[in-house]
Amino acid sequence: MRNQFNNCLLLSFFLLVLNSNELIAEEYQYSHRGPPRELTTQQAQVAEANYKKYCILCHGENRQGHVNDHAPSLRSKSLFESGIPHAVLRPLSYGREGTAMGGYLDEVGGPMTLDEVWNLTYWLFWQSGAERVRLSTRPVEGDIRRGERVYQQECSACHGKKGEGITGPALANPSALAHNTDEVIRYAIRHGRQDTPMPAFADKLSSKDIDNVTAFLRSKASGWTQEKTVLKSLPTPDQYIVNPNGEDPNFTLKDGMYVLSKDLNQALVENKKIVMLDTRVTSVWQTAHIEGSIPFPYYSDLDETVKDLPKDVQIVAYCSCPRAAADDVVNKLRRRGFNNTAVLWEGIFGWMNQGYPVTR
Repeated sequence: MRNQFNNCLLLSFFLLVLNSNELIAEEYQYSHRGPPRELTTQQAQVAEANYKKYCILCHGENRQGHVNDHAPSLRSKSLFESGIPHAVLRPLSYGREGTAMGGYLDEVGGPMTLDEVWNLTYWLFWQSGAERVRLSTRPVEGDIRRGERVYQQECSACHGKKGEGITGPALANPSALAHNTDEVIRYAIRHGRQDTPMPAFADKLSSKDIDNVTAFLRSKASGWTQEKTVLKSLPTPDQYIVNPNGEDPNFTLKDGMYVLSKDLNQALVENKKIVMLDTRVTSVWQTAHIEGSIPFPYYSDLDETVKDLPKDVQIVAYCSCPRAAADDVVNKLRRRGFNNTAVLWEGIFGWMNQGYPVTR
């Protein structure tokens, strides 16, 4: 009788170990999904042209990333293994709140149709050479407090103590957390991002600690939901000049190029005559902008848009990079004879961080 009991106990132990191993295998040995649809030659050509027009400034000619504003690599295989379609489609469509990444979908004020956004997403996938993996949609359970300790030790130097992003992306960004499943986050931690400073932690952290960090990051979601943007009418040329009867601000420019936020704000308070160009994608101008500024995206056809700009009025361009897009626009304007031009040194985030007003 005792031997039978011991044998049953031993069998139960082996079954428990076997079942645990199966659970681990199910969780971390990912199966592959079929590839997304292939683009026609014409669709691929349009998608490539759209990448060059809208994305190259920050993500780089070769999709390498970190050209401006620490924009992530768009050729990392682990991103496209786990992120097609939605982990790439959604930020491309709707942007990332609180970052320089604006939404490029026309329904939020961007320049691309839904078909064009889908095709650019798939074009990026095919350029990456990745194979898609099948990820679970189940929540990842973990010890949030332990995850925070591991995060502060291993992740905060790049992603910030509060997940705000430093050289790495903002991981506590509510729109990113809303758009990504727990498994997408865990996959990125385990496998890293090739061609970026983001290492794979699968061989450095235990599976449990990776779960703990994932749970900690998920705990930072704030219930953000995407609401349909009510688009504001775009300014007409007769509205381009702020305070058209005012005097010239006579800025003293830093390095012959840059105006400080305090000086621009003072000029506006004193009703000086200025044209302000918001060089970001128009969707983020719709969300928040310096009052009186006009949307003048960096990808605009300048030969078409400059015809309504005055050469005898001080022009100040700004972006959120904090300067890359505005630098690019002003340099092009100066080559076209617009010499009374400047770039806002701190960008719009720096402007807001100093307490200066924006209209939303």
